[in-house]
Amino acid sequence: MALRARLTPPRETKTDWPWHKVKSSSLSASLLFGGGRRMEAENFLASGFGTRIAIEAKSGGWSPLSTVARTWQPSRLKGIQVSREFGTPFLAATQVFDVRPVPRKWLSLDRTDSQAERFVAPGTILVTCSGSVGRATLADASIANTLISHDLLRIDAVEESWWGWTYAYLRAPTVRAMMKAAQYGHIIKHLEIQHLDSLPILRLSALHRSQFVTDAKAIISARDSAHALELKAEEELLRAVGAPVSVEKAANGFTTRASAMFGRGRRLEGNFHNPNARAAEAAIRAGASRIEIVEDLVERVFVPGRFKHVYGDEGIPYLDSAQILEVAPDIDKRVLSLKGEKKAGYVVDAGTLLIPCSGQLHGIVGSVILATEWHESKVLTNHILRVVPKKKSSVRIGYLQAVLGHPTLGRPRILKGAFGSSVPEIGPEDIKSLTVPRFDASIEDAIADAMEEAANLRAQADEMEEQLAAEAEDFLNRFLSGDRSHLEA
Repeated sequence: MALRARLTPPRETKTDWPWHKVKSSSLSASLLFGGGRRMEAENFLASGFGTRIAIEAKSGGWSPLSTVARTWQPSRLKGIQVSREFGTPFLAATQVFDVRPVPRKWLSLDRTDSQAERFVAPGTILVTCSGSVGRATLADASIANTLISHDLLRIDAVEESWWGWTYAYLRAPTVRAMMKAAQYGHIIKHLEIQHLDSLPILRLSALHRSQFVTDAKAIISARDSAHALELKAEEELLRAVGAPVSVEKAANGFTTRASAMFGRGRRLEGNFHNPNARAAEAAIRAGASRIEIVEDLVERVFVPGRFKHVYGDEGIPYLDSAQILEVAPDIDKRVLSLKGEKKAGYVVDAGTLLIPCSGQLHGIVGSVILATEWHESKVLTNHILRVVPKKKSSVRIGYLQAVLGHPTLGRPRILKGAFGSSVPEIGPEDIKSLTVPRFDASIEDAIADAMEEAANLRAQADEMEEQLAAEAEDFLNRFLSGDRSHLEA
């Protein structure tokens, strides 16, 4: 019998699995039927599980986390969402990691159960327990008087002397791996209070613990000061320009002249004609001593092209557009495909303005960050627009950051130019054409000083936090290798 004609030659029958190898190992049955009675294979094969077994096999030098700290969690939130003027701001779990958390929901405080438990005291250790679990941060002034999601575990040290070390220990990469090895769930991973309570923590000596307390306090102090300076700069700018006319119902719909829609730009997107952006522009033109545009004040405004993403442990640390807006972000990717001259445009110098230019209008797009030395050694995604200052410019970059990033005078004007449906984009031309109000040097310098100092303080806090985690990791590695000189007697 004739065979049917084929478009390709006959293929050999595969008897082996060509794509990947099954990750497997043999375990003692006693590990399966301990107190946790965990049956998920991935937990026992995780590197963090092996580390935990190694710690718990030691005769001393460690104890469960519950002996030095109390882990707790408020009940599931059942709040009533209301308008901004009548509600209390609410933050989701991942928003507490933002440099400048911006609430997207406001809840009725009277209709929120256990409301006192949902506010977080400064210095409280917060740990994500849903989704990407085990990520820790310290509460600071940026989330004061704000309702915080129940998807964050709260950790209070039983004594202040254990507070700094507990936080540093939870930030260590190996400890994060141990927390991930305790997670459960198929699609969305979870951690429970009991998982943290049983986590082994090293019994560090009081002398070493005192330094971690000092460092943790310094981190919070730096971020609190940065937050206060940024608010001060925004108030100074608003005072100099004058508050824009408030448009209460812009989100519910508005009208605009037909001539505005079919002018030179021929923009039909509703957001382009947002009255809040029009009001901000009118306030700037009315209150400024003189007007200039961004293009005339900076060296270059650009977005680098796409590049092939090849990652590896020996590569350059990589930051995406969301990570530049976070405190001490998790840097879990390193780029191998950018070396030598190929790095140009993807690495930035301190003093460059960074604007996420791809994303949702209610999210990160249009935010403005001032790059510091902390950013210089890293590759930044091509979804971040760069504003490069002139070497000798008539405007300081801190002042320009305040103008473009101001919540009422700046960001609405940036978002006005966003185009695209599913994923809005901001182009360099829209930034270049933005107007900049100019004032006396004393006013601009005061605003620039505050913004630049805030950026430097945040960079210092991130560096201190990275060092804190590295020291905790070192202590843990020394313990695993048999050194107990840093532990309690």
